Amino acid sequence: MKTNHKTSNTLFAAFLMIMAIDVSEYLFNLTVGGPSNLGMLRGMFAFLQIPVFYLYVLSVCYSDFKLQPKHLLHLLPFLVANIILIPRFYGVDVASKISFIENRQHMVELQLNHILIHIQLVVYIVAVFMILRKAKKLYLENYAGASVNSYQWLFQFTVLLTILYLITLLKNIFKFSDYPYISEWIKIGLLVFQLFIVCWYLFKALNNPGLFRNIDSKLKLASDIVLEQKNNDQLAVNDKEYNEELVRLKKYMAEEKPFLNPSLTIQDISNDMDIPTRELSVLINHQLGQHFYDFVNTYRIENAMEILKDVTKSKVTVLEILYEVGFNSKSSFNTAFKKHTGNTPTFYRKYL
Repeated sequence: MKTNHKTSNTLFAAFLMIMAIDVSEYLFNLTVGGPSNLGMLRGMFAFLQIPVFYLYVLSVCYSDFKLQPKHLLHLLPFLVANIILIPRFYGVDVASKISFIENRQHMVELQLNHILIHIQLVVYIVAVFMILRKAKKLYLENYAGASVNSYQWLFQFTVLLTILYLITLLKNIFKFSDYPYISEWIKIGLLVFQLFIVCWYLFKALNNPGLFRNIDSKLKLASDIVLEQKNNDQLAVNDKEYNEELVRLKKYMAEEKPFLNPSLTIQDISNDMDIPTRELSVLINHQLGQHFYDFVNTYRIENAMEILKDVTKSKVTVLEILYEVGFNSKSSFNTAFKKHTGNTPTFYRKYL
């Protein structure tokens, strides 16, 4: 299928396949039989799962993401985990492999690999949450199109994966304890949970193919721009200049009504007003103390309020109004309207 998100779709497909390999232990054992190098390698694929998910999140959040040679560094834990196993598993005969598996609770190689994979999980999960946090901030500061809910369910998916990996940690603790049978029961529960997570995610993705609005990774947060200007002694805009720029911006918003564009970005306004994007970002996000997303939505809501109060337009539906003023989502319109007025659009039209 031709798509602008081919890289992210490919990475997610790889994530699903690695997850499938991870949960195929019982099927694999039926076909292969006893311990084998291929069987151990199958288990080691777990080291690739979270790095691929990390790259997937990057590709979803940033429109200019491209796979590069440096991303091969994410293979290091997988390679290290396998190298550790060469002397006493990969490089020995079948009898020695069987002995290794039978005494797995006391094998230092397996213990080291479990410690390594849990460290890897913590590092990558923290990194994913940091990416999502920054991406959402950048979106709010530079875009006023699709709802920020776009990032909410990717956040939810990451939370579910985190819960899954925490349960996996608990399973592995029992695996090396005096109660290994508890680990086996938890493993069965994990298989069901993994299936639920994947089905839920695919259901969301198929029903919302245009859910994500990728942003440019080169964009900087207004707070970072201000910090740079302070360090370079460039923050010399006086109150008069600030007020002049603000008056000009408000006049432009009122007269030109750029907010009617559902896909409006701060770059669009920057081009129209001939103001550098960095300056405009600082003006709105820092000086005005308001995200660009909320700044634009304020004008959209004010326009919607005028239409709702107009008795000659009483037959125009709320859905028609939200599209007319620049929203492209009913949920984002209702959220913004209630935030601005304290009421729902229907209540506002009927009683105010």
